[in-house]
Amino acid sequence: MPVFLAIKEISYSKGRFLLIALIVALITTLVLFIAALAEGLGSGNREYIQKLNGELIAIQEKVDLSVAASQIGRSKMSEIRRIKGVSDVGQVGFAAGTIIFADGRKSLDIALVGVEPGHPGEPEVQTGRPLGRDRSSEAIVDANVVTQGKVKLGDTITIKVIQGTDEELYDLKVIGISDGRKYQLRPGSIFVPYLEWDKIRPQATQNIGQGELVSNIIAIKLDDPSDWKNIANTIQANVSKIQVVDRKTAYEAFPGYSQQQSTLDTQRYFTFFISVLVIGGFFQIQTLQKVAQVGMLKAVGASNFTVVIASLTQIITINALGVLFGTLGTLALARAIPPNVPVVFVGQSVLTAIVSLLMIGPVGGLVSVWVLLKVEPLTALGLAQ
Repeated sequence: MPVFLAIKEISYSKGRFLLIALIVALITTLVLFIAALAEGLGSGNREYIQKLNGELIAIQEKVDLSVAASQIGRSKMSEIRRIKGVSDVGQVGFAAGTIIFADGRKSLDIALVGVEPGHPGEPEVQTGRPLGRDRSSEAIVDANVVTQGKVKLGDTITIKVIQGTDEELYDLKVIGISDGRKYQLRPGSIFVPYLEWDKIRPQATQNIGQGELVSNIIAIKLDDPSDWKNIANTIQANVSKIQVVDRKTAYEAFPGYSQQQSTLDTQRYFTFFISVLVIGGFFQIQTLQKVAQVGMLKAVGASNFTVVIASLTQIITINALGVLFGTLGTLALARAIPPNVPVVFVGQSVLTAIVSLLMIGPVGGLVSVWVLLKVEPLTALGLAQ
């Protein structure tokens, strides 16, 4: 009976309930896009570090975990490798570069990453082959470079960098393609053998090959990943002037990363709060408009239980339809978003947002349910003395 009453009223007042559903749909779209923006900006910063094939990262001490400021000599890598529990280590260096295209296509800014072939830091290739030698003019590109730069396996790409005061161009052959490995919000990443990277990276003066080979970080792979805390402490105790952290700690220390995510999360929470108020307001207005009808129902014997269940059924149904419309509309709009816009829809975050939105309808409608419980039949019908 309560469900029948609820559905009957929805079918009778289609326009009014459709308006509420559309408001919920717009709120759903807003929440999902904020969640996707947070994920997109976050992954654009952390993607490479998050997927790194090593459990620990060594960074120079006293630089506040700043990867850009960190400078670690190759001798440290040898010391770390001797620590019990360490399986393998690899130097990793980061720089910025630009791919320029001879056919007039728009140039593409990339993260230029130096890795040691066959060691932690080198990404797993999905197509092609891994890097072969320490000093070779070849590269692995990530999926983002393929999508945005239209680069294919076997292509020769030209990298533009600044060395001293001059622009220098270097040709690299694409021998492998990895999954997405963005770093520091660059549109894509290119991975080259470390010695080649040290030669072509941007620098104040041209590299003449003197001094110890220096990297920004050292990626550390362990025999037993579950024991990473103890091994991290052991490495720090035995190797001077370095700080050893896990991958999550490393990328959360990126400049602005935590502040950026906190800002977007705050926006999302405020949107949920506003949603409760808006949905609650709509159902409150609707409830006040039908006090007389509810009074009539109670006068002919309808219980509070029947009235409450009917009201909740309406709220849940309209809210669910609104969330459904908003989700489908968002997914349709997502197909039209250019690949360079940092919006990423991830199953878990989308599901969490949808479940939260499905819950706020009943929460927002609690006030209207409370009003219905207080309706007195005679007073509602104007018959009370």
